[in-house]
Amino acid sequence: TSARVKHVRKTMCANGLASVTFLVVLVAGRADLLNVHVVPHTHDDVGWLKTVDQYYYGANNSIQHAGVQYILDGVIQELADDPSRTFIYVEMAFFTRWWNEQTDVTKALVHKLVDDGQLEFINGGWCMNDEASTDYNAIIDQMSEGLRFISNTFGAKHRPRIAWHIDPFGHSAEQASLFAMMGFDGFFFGRIDYDDKNHRLNNSELEMIWRGSESLGQQTEIFTGVLYNGYGPPRGFCFDQRCADQPIMDDRDLFDYNVDERVTAFLKACVDQASHYRTDNIMLTMGSDFQYENANTWYKNLDKLIYHVKMTKSVNIFYSTPSRYLDAVHQANLTWNVKTDDFFPYADCPWCYWTGYFTSRPALKGYVRHLNGYLQTCRQLEAMHGLFADISPVKLGKAVGVAQHHDAVSGTEKQHVANDYATRLHIGQVECDELVGRAVGEMSVKESASTAPLKVATCEYLNISVCPATSDVDSFDIIVYNPVGRHDDSVVVRVPVNSEKVIVMDAMATDVACQILPVSPATLSVRGDRGDAQYDLVFIATVPPLGYNTYFIRRATSQQCTVSTVTQPTTDTIISNSHYKLTVDGRSGRIKEVANQMSGTVVTMDQQFLWYWSSEGHNKNSSQPSGAYIFRPNSSDSYPVNNVSNKASLTVAMGPIVQEVWQNFSSFAYQVVRLYANTNHVELEYTIGPIDVKDKKGKEIISRYTTNLATDKMCGVVTMAT
Repeated sequence: TSARVKHVRKTMCANGLASVTFLVVLVAGRADLLNVHVVPHTHDDVGWLKTVDQYYYGANNSIQHAGVQYILDGVIQELADDPSRTFIYVEMAFFTRWWNEQTDVTKALVHKLVDDGQLEFINGGWCMNDEASTDYNAIIDQMSEGLRFISNTFGAKHRPRIAWHIDPFGHSAEQASLFAMMGFDGFFFGRIDYDDKNHRLNNSELEMIWRGSESLGQQTEIFTGVLYNGYGPPRGFCFDQRCADQPIMDDRDLFDYNVDERVTAFLKACVDQASHYRTDNIMLTMGSDFQYENANTWYKNLDKLIYHVKMTKSVNIFYSTPSRYLDAVHQANLTWNVKTDDFFPYADCPWCYWTGYFTSRPALKGYVRHLNGYLQTCRQLEAMHGLFADISPVKLGKAVGVAQHHDAVSGTEKQHVANDYATRLHIGQVECDELVGRAVGEMSVKESASTAPLKVATCEYLNISVCPATSDVDSFDIIVYNPVGRHDDSVVVRVPVNSEKVIVMDAMATDVACQILPVSPATLSVRGDRGDAQYDLVFIATVPPLGYNTYFIRRATSQQCTVSTVTQPTTDTIISNSHYKLTVDGRSGRIKEVANQMSGTVVTMDQQFLWYWSSEGHNKNSSQPSGAYIFRPNSSDSYPVNNVSNKASLTVAMGPIVQEVWQNFSSFAYQVVRLYANTNHVELEYTIGPIDVKDKKGKEIISRYTTNLATDKMCGVVTMAT
């Protein structure tokens, strides 16, 4: 925007109460020279090509050579050898693991390095989270996990001042808003759309004030900078053991002496970078992915480079950190442009839009989102009940924290890494299942004055109608807990059973209306032999705020629940409640009209599944293929998932509690259109896969909604699976 504001430094507070004094290491900047801030760093993904354990230990190096423990070992020693050196570290999931393995002597040394400003924590979250597929609640949690460790271990004065998202694939205004309200002074990142970056380079607009929320205003403003070289060093100046760039060879008695050549090239790189920034300060990110495993190669060459560049007296060069750089920029007292929108979508070249990861690995995305909500319930019940000696939400909290990483929930990791994330989440979930079961069980025992502890089981696979605790017995009780601070009289309970003849009663022994549906063919196809329940039992529960209700399900001798009427219509089908009426076309099998019963608004609609042919990259425009990161079809042409008409066969299940239309589009595309009584929303539950690729064509499956709404062509398609 055209608005410009001054960069105003904020005072950060601990727990919202007391002012915190931060360590500020003053570097003698020169007003008459360019100040070159050399920032040694490493970027350590908490899982990507290897699992988080493999990255930490340096295992499975046939995939990628990387060992975080050795990076930290080497860097600490190099910092101790020279008090002028600096280093920044970001990912607390790795640092805490390393810290817990250290001796008291090493810990004391690290404390000194932190106190002296040589080792500085930047960002400080459990990971460097994704910004597109994460939930704000999970972002706050994972940041809290890491920042809590820093504050508890090194003191509040060493809490990071700089947010550092150098690798996520695009950036959201919500992330900027959160960082500002967390109290960070600045936000730096590496990835920005190539076209946007070129514009900002040409206009010296790589630094700005980002106002993350228009409604919240100035409290969401944060100074933001786009890093010049992504997050790597200037071209030709990578001194890592795996880099091929020439070292600084400064012995004049050797034939390969190259100081003059290297200094000249370095100064040119500095001047080029400085021409795109507005102050007399530039920041050089000297490091990259999993670098500094042999920290000596980096620091030995950086020491030489800094020394010989200083001798030219052309620039003022020194070891620095992002917070020191920000201090220097702040002292320039300039006025900055204000940005208010996102940095999405991110593209690094034409036809290279990183939007594929918005939907990659949807099952993992759903699991992460579900367990983030479950984690809050687990923590809440622990707080209400009191601590247990042997179980806690800690494992699940750390697993959910790791899963927010920009190569985890994003779905851009290798398959064995995705399996590892899911395993960690499940281990944490199982412990929370035990905690929730004990807490709720003990609460119910106290209220019933019973002395017998309840045996509580958790249904983990309700999405495929598998729960032995409900399907393999004649009677069972369901405890429905409400973690929200408001009364809820519309909680849908849906569990698998093996008989149509059951009865549901509440705690007052009053019969509760219920409905029996057959398990859908799509669910049966996914479930396979993992369960044998024939039916789903559905009823509506009423639950008090921050409380629970118990419902009793018993095998009956006669029919008590309404059994759904199941038909396969050939004419138009209507499902409705007091809020909505949907009409499904009998010829196409697709939704054709949605009416709002409250307002009288009627929208014509056609919703269907289609696919784009994934680009393999072999065309005249670009060699970029479609994949987990980048959504790139061969063309804008879309194809039906079955035949030219894309007709869906229909099965309809009707009852007083829920009405469902089962649509079978093809052997790999199913959908259930579901409408519960008295709910003000419609559910569309799709099941995609296994995708038919016998024709050797990669397929990007989409759900397309065509309506008569006047949207000025702003509606697009939603990619469902690859």
